[in-house]
Amino acid sequence: MKTTRLSSISRVFALSIALASCFALNAQVLKINPKSFNMTILGTTNVHDFKSKVTQAKGEAILNEGKVLQSLVVEIPVRSIKSGEKLMDTKTYETFDVDKNPNITFKLTDVNSLHVDGNQVSVTLSGNLTMAGVTRKISLKSTGSSDKPGVYEFVGSVALKMTDFKMNPPTAMLGLMKVADAITLKYDVSFENPQIAQVQ
Repeated sequence: MKTTRLSSISRVFALSIALASCFALNAQVLKINPKSFNMTILGTTNVHDFKSKVTQAKGEAILNEGKVLQSLVVEIPVRSIKSGEKLMDTKTYETFDVDKNPNITFKLTDVNSLHVDGNQVSVTLSGNLTMAGVTRKISLKSTGSSDKPGVYEFVGSVALKMTDFKMNPPTAMLGLMKVADAITLKYDVSFENPQIAQVQ
């Protein structure tokens, strides 16, 4: 009896490994292509508008066999945010308390809607965005395309408020210049599976 039970457990264990292996083989793992990555932060002050560019990011998306998005994680180093103005960058890093909170992260929780028309895709995602150590759920609406095998490009924007993440909008020049609470994050990001993308 004991031997039979152990044998059954072994078969279940082996089946689990086999299923996991099949999933790993069938799933598409996509990574951000840093050469096809464009992300900017747009905001205003009482003096002028500003634009900061995100110069680094890494991320991974996993599509199942039916090409349905199963997971998505994006990580941005705060110090990769550059405006071209040293004072603005310094204030940005202070606002994030960058030494304690060096990264901005987004982790997918739900695919709310997905519409595919040929190689064109419209998708709305929900996920947890963490900035300055505070996590809030946000919604992202993106349009995308897959013009090449294994390559997916997504474009979109999202409006955020710094105070929602317990961040105090920065000030400068003894408070004469004040940054508005609302900012807009615009992105144009390509995810690709190098093994598939390189085989044309």
